[in-house]
Amino acid sequence: MPRYYDEIEIEDMVWDEKKGVFHYPCPCGDRFEITKKQLAEGDETATCPSCSLIIRVVYDWTEYEDYKDPEEQGT
Repeated sequence: MPRYYDEIEIEDMVWDEKKGVFHYPCPCGDRFEITKKQLAEGDETATCPSCSLIIRVVYDWTEYEDYKDPEEQGT
């Protein structure tokens, strides 16, 4: 079982349309990131690309269970 730095509600994260990720500030100065596809697959771990910290994202998976990746739809 992973050791999470913190648990963050998805409502407290910011959606970055350009990168296609939700993000949240990391203490190292970078930011934790997780995609809608990861959420749809049941992944609740957002990672920071600059350090080893991870957070658990608290969200209602039913909001993402029908998510289709736009790249897979050919859009």
